[in-house]
Amino acid sequence: MLSLYLYISAFFLDFTVGDPPTWPHPVRVMGHAISGLERVLRRRAKTPDALYLAGAVLWLAVVGASAALSWCVLSLAYQWHSAIGALVELWMAYTVLATRSLNDAALAVMVPLLCGDLSQARYQLSMIVGRDTERLDSEAMTRATIETVAENTVDGVIAPLFYLFIGGVPLAMAYKAVNTLDSMVGYHNARYRQLGCVAAKLDDVANWIPARISWLLMAIASGFAGGSPRSALTIGWRDRRQHASPNSGWPEATVAGALGVRLGGPNYYFGEWVEKPWLGDAKRSLQPADILLATRTMWVASLMALALFSAGFLCVSKF
Repeated sequence: MLSLYLYISAFFLDFTVGDPPTWPHPVRVMGHAISGLERVLRRRAKTPDALYLAGAVLWLAVVGASAALSWCVLSLAYQWHSAIGALVELWMAYTVLATRSLNDAALAVMVPLLCGDLSQARYQLSMIVGRDTERLDSEAMTRATIETVAENTVDGVIAPLFYLFIGGVPLAMAYKAVNTLDSMVGYHNARYRQLGCVAAKLDDVANWIPARISWLLMAIASGFAGGSPRSALTIGWRDRRQHASPNSGWPEATVAGALGVRLGGPNYYFGEWVEKPWLGDAKRSLQPADILLATRTMWVASLMALALFSAGFLCVSKF
């Protein structure tokens, strides 16, 4: 039962504090480890088949180490003292959540857009998206920001909470490693097509259940954030398979339906024009203030996920 209170506290700690860039964070350690191991593995893997195998080794090493180290640290902390163990568990649970940082990153794009400062908006957007931002106008930047909020509501909040409540901190840390690997090497370009294959596929597996939970939670949440729950449910279901990812289409199509706008579509990625289908119906044009509606939907859906998983945790703990 202590863990339940700690996980709820971790959520509200993230709500209050976010992710200060000067604070230590496990994901930064994972990022350094992935970069270092990638360099080592590339020096030894010279053929496509070897790169596929290197990608599997990279995934096993990073995900396995993340789970094992977090379990060891937590066990040692509780052996030292129960209060220290609780504080360490609270901190580790807090670090797997990214609700506040996602909110702040989205608003950092919205504010210059509202002020007409497209150069600053492009710079802020480049911090959170993989597409090229140099050619994007205000509406395209708004679309990209909303897509990022929608997709990362799953990756940064609902999925970490899901794994935190079913497997504790070690499983949640393993998920963050899976997600970090996908964000760093899971690209479908020439450089990472082989090395990142395992990371991309297993990230799809890890997000399969949370993405589908997000469809319902975000649709309901949109009603509290100024959107249309009925349209969110309908468009989310209709366009869920339009996205190249088996998971990202669920939250993005749901938010598109909630706002009555189109998301997705073609864009430049690493200098290459990539054709992507549209999600949703263009009942109106996008405005920078729509970013705020997307973040409100994220917050309400996150609170609903916390309540849902807490209730499930309590039910299971009675048996």
